[in-house]
Amino acid sequence: MNRPTPSEYAPYYEGYISQVSESDIMPVLRSQMDELDVLLGRVEPAQETHRYAEGKWSIREIIGHLIDGERVFGYRALCIARGEKQNLPGFDQNDYMLTAPYDHIELEDLLSELRLVRLSNIAMFRSLDEAAWNRVGTANGNEVTVRALAFIMGGHARHHMNVLRERYLPNPG
Repeated sequence: MNRPTPSEYAPYYEGYISQVSESDIMPVLRSQMDELDVLLGRVEPAQETHRYAEGKWSIREIIGHLIDGERVFGYRALCIARGEKQNLPGFDQNDYMLTAPYDHIELEDLLSELRLVRLSNIAMFRSLDEAAWNRVGTANGNEVTVRALAFIMGGHARHHMNVLRERYLPNPG
């Protein structure tokens, strides 16, 4: 597998794709759930709803957002891999969070759900042939390949893991 070229995705997603330096996205996608478990394993229950600033998401909400993103990016990848010609809808992460119940769900349960959604996406990706990986579709008015969506997934998770490290879980000392 090769990395996607900038012509395979909207410029907005470069920030996520640049988070992935690897050429093969599958090991990245497989390892991220274990990385998240280690990263969040030291979070006390009282910290799970902590916000580092007014209007920012809690740790639970970040994981919930990752769940939403996995589902949306996975759905887009499936549709495009199967040859969907219609423009797939966008989603406003802030609007989604307004009605999401994530702050009322324990972090352990959210991490379990995220792992299940990710494993489902990995299984779908493993079934694709080269033509499907390279297939181009339209999401939120922008052309994107299935391969780019897989890299966006990995980069999106890395981005939020970095936010968690920097803003919520700074190293002691």
